Amino acid sequence: MAEGETESPGPKKLGPYISSVTSWSVNLMIRGVVLFFIGVFLALVLNLLQIQRNVTLFPPDVIASIFSSAWWVPPCCGTASAVIGLLYPCIDRHLGEPHKFKREWSSVMRCVAVFVGINHASAKVDFDNNIQLSLTLAALSIGLWWTFDRSRTGFGLGVGIAFLATLVTQLLVYNGVYQYTSPDFLYVRSWLPCIFFAGGITMGNIGRQLAMYECKVIAEKSHQE
Repeated sequence: MAEGETESPGPKKLGPYISSVTSWSVNLMIRGVVLFFIGVFLALVLNLLQIQRNVTLFPPDVIASIFSSAWWVPPCCGTASAVIGLLYPCIDRHLGEPHKFKREWSSVMRCVAVFVGINHASAKVDFDNNIQLSLTLAALSIGLWWTFDRSRTGFGLGVGIAFLATLVTQLLVYNGVYQYTSPDFLYVRSWLPCIFFAGGITMGNIGRQLAMYECKVIAEKSHQE
């Protein structure tokens, strides 16, 4: 009887560990898929707005029927959204700085709405020159970070995402994949990094919120077992 009691703690500790690893893998895949489809949806809507306002121009032979977008834009944006949304909580865990500022879905939805509004302003609002528009969008993007994020990790990743995304866009435009009307910053618009920065912050917030749900599920299962 005593031997049975000494051996029983081993399997009990092993069970929650295996369950946690399995749940983490499944939740990681689910989060990636959800983030991918969110990115695809936002890409279709926002790219349609840019095309209708003649901000971006695609060759006629690459325009698909759905939302008048090139076929490769939605999957590329979806993949980037999944990577960004998974990267933010991962960096938070590795740095030991869990993000707890405004962690509720209502705040995330407001962040998405502000991001769509910033993108809408870049296509709809008319300024005397692109510098004024760029400064305005930069202020709005930093305001979005301050209102919904306020973390050093979020700001640093947002700047990095803006830099890399702008560089990739410049390479695509340089190779004739598509073009911007009235480019004023190395083949693209000078306000484009602001859009990428705001988009990175937005997808990061969505990814963090999904990761918080995952942590709660794993914690509850481990507690029950």
